[in-house]
Amino acid sequence: MASQVGGVQPQAAPGVHHRAAVSGWIVFAAVMMIFAGLMALSQGIAAIRNDQVFVVTGHYAFAFDLTGWGWVHAVVGALAVIAGAALFTGAMWARVTGVVLAGLSLIANFLWLPYYPVWAVTLLILDALVIWALCAGMAERPQGQAQGQAQTQGQQGQGPQVTGR
Repeated sequence: MASQVGGVQPQAAPGVHHRAAVSGWIVFAAVMMIFAGLMALSQGIAAIRNDQVFVVTGHYAFAFDLTGWGWVHAVVGALAVIAGAALFTGAMWARVTGVVLAGLSLIANFLWLPYYPVWAVTLLILDALVIWALCAGMAERPQGQAQGQAQTQGQQGQGPQVTGR
């Protein structure tokens, strides 16, 4: 039939790739990851420049050099900012990288608790929210794609195939 002779075709031409829309949870995770990364980066710079800023407790099971921890936080923070920016593309590698970096940051901030507890707890919460938002965004993706395919089939006049009776 000639129902679509002129006008916009519902399907793209072969070889044309469309970027998938980024869900709200992924945008939330990207913004929070950039924010948490900047906070960790500033925390790391403060520990590298002057480790006298932080209170050192006497009896903590995980006693480490503050300058070394400063470098760990600075590197993880810088990588988190880059991965957070990459999340805006909606790429799966950016999501996986975001979950891994947020997990590493979660561990680093847990070990950082005795030195700067309020800051560490704030970053622990942000990292947990980022991991949750990235995983929730992954679960929503296939459902949205399935709905888009059903709408495309309906526009083409090819309804769902019915079997039986």
